[in-house]
Amino acid sequence: MSVTAPLLALVAVAGCSSADGSGGPPSLAAPTPRGEAAGFCRALHRELPRRVDGLARRQTDPVSDSTAAWGDPTVELRCGVPEPRILTPGSEDYTAAPDSAEINGVQWLIEEQGDHYRFTTVLRRTNVEVTVDRSSVPATDALVDLAGAIKKTVPFGI
Repeated sequence: MSVTAPLLALVAVAGCSSADGSGGPPSLAAPTPRGEAAGFCRALHRELPRRVDGLARRQTDPVSDSTAAWGDPTVELRCGVPEPRILTPGSEDYTAAPDSAEINGVQWLIEEQGDHYRFTTVLRRTNVEVTVDRSSVPATDALVDLAGAIKKTVPFGI
């Protein structure tokens, strides 16, 4: 596993988040990928592990082939999301060299967002986003567990 220095700093503090704290299915905004991106997301959904970092998979609200969650608090995944604004030249959030890490063959963009971290795949035919809370388990464990399914179903390319 190859990890950049910024991600190493996250290992000690990152974790997973509860969507609403109620114990019910986490509410996740379901992306609406089109064409081949929708096919990649359906394939990924079928390959996702039953457990991520020891956390059991949960149903999401709404149920979608573009979302998945594990545990309570949750690790949340959304497939077919738009490219993050931090990567969009001309955007007020654009950064020429954002923090990133390669974990088990999957390149991730790393963004701190309030009480959680957002990791988004880059250099893939569709974007996969994983959100984890800062307060629980190390974030890298979830990314390690998801890498195999992503590599198998979401090809390289942009």
